[in-house]
Order: sequence, then structure tokens, then C-alpha cells
Amino acid sequence: MAERFETYIEGFDDKLDGGIPNESIVLLVGEPGTMKSSVGFNILFNNAKEKKAKCVYITLEQSTGSLVRHMKSMGMDHQLVTDNLEIVDIGLIRQQLTDLQTDTWLQVFKMYVKNLKDREDYDILVIDSLPVLDVLAKFEDPREDLFHLFEWLRKLGITTIMISEMNPDSRSYAKHDEDFLVDGIIYLRMVESGGVSVQRQIRCVKMRATNHSTDFYSLMFDGGRFKTTKVIGDSKK
Repeated sequence: MAERFETYIEGFDDKLDGGIPNESIVLLVGEPGTMKSSVGFNILFNNAKEKKAKCVYITLEQSTGSLVRHMKSMGMDHQLVTDNLEIVDIGLIRQQLTDLQTDTWLQVFKMYVKNLKDREDYDILVIDSLPVLDVLAKFEDPREDLFHLFEWLRKLGITTIMISEMNPDSRSYAKHDEDFLVDGIIYLRMVESGGVSVQRQIRCVKMRATNHSTDFYSLMFDGGRFKTTKVIGDSKK
């Protein structure tokens, strides 16, 4: 198994000592429109394609069909990696909930994730998104419940990327202090440039066991791939 998993964002992995450390839990957070889901899928798609890593993408917001169509339009055709990348949507988990006649949604979610691990022995998991998981699981004590969930994920021996939404006006990366619980935070934002355009930017806020840059970089998607450059021009922060 790889010691690190590349993000396959050109110019960014170099700033992460080569990628995300294996078995880390990473928060991929940003405001609307920053391409969080696309970045998360990009990590899985390319690790599945280039490294033959076993990957699972759990979408709690979009249907599988919608997600697959969108990613294909960006050059990430799921049909090329079906042996190594499995997509699970909320409908399947809800069906399990009905079949088992239980009202504990989180219990069913964990069972599903564990069964997939036992069956496929996957390496990387993306959960899209943490706010929806919060609502569906009905956490009574969110910080404690998330702590136990993250510890449970670590014991599975997988690398987990949690996609989360952030209010553009907020200075906090997380609603329930999960930014203190995770091993890494990758932050995406939109920044006005020159008063006439908006650029996407990416930053690694923290990544345990990694000598990483904390600078912002311009994030672009071109020719079917993500890449970073030094921040373009003067930005209004």
C-alpha cells in the first residue's frame, strides 16, 4: 500500500511531500462553487486509474447518475475505472435502512462502509458531504460523535476525505470543531482579482506528518486536469 496518495493536482503534491499520508482523515472544505466534489473525485479517479488503488465515493447529495455525468463532462469517465472505483449514493443506504427496519442511520452507514471494506479492501474513501452526514445521523453531541466516527474510520485502515461546506464570511473551517479532530485540512476559496474576475485558490492548512507549504495557490482546471500556479495578480482578501 502507498505511504501517500497523490491528489493529482499538478504542482500541489510537491507542496504536500508527495501527497496525503495513508490512513489520514482529511477535511476538504470550501465555499460553494470551489469544485470540492470535483477535486475529491479527481483524487479517487486518478489513484484508481494510475495506481490501481481501490476507492469508494459516497455521495449523500447527488445521485450516482448525476455525479457520473458531471465527472465525465470533465474528462473523468467512471467507465474507465469501474473495477477500482465504486460510487455509492444515499438511495442505497436508505434502502438498507428500510430493509433492516432500524432507525439508526449512522449504524447502517457504518455497516455499509465496513462491508465494502471487507469485500473490496479499498484504500481511499470520499464522503460527500459532512454537513449532510451530520443531518442524517442526527448527532446528539457532534464533537464527541465525530471523534468516535473518525477513530472508527482510522481503525479501518483507510484514507478518508470528508468534503464540507464553508460559509464565505466564516473564519472557521468547521461547524463542530472537527478541524481539530482531523489529520489534514485542504481549503478551497474564491477570491476577487483586479475587481473584474474571480479565481479559485487552494491551500493546505494542516497535514500531520507532512512538511507542507501553507501558502495559497491558484487552482485551475484545464485539459481534463487540475493544476496549481502561484497566485495570479493582487487579490482582495
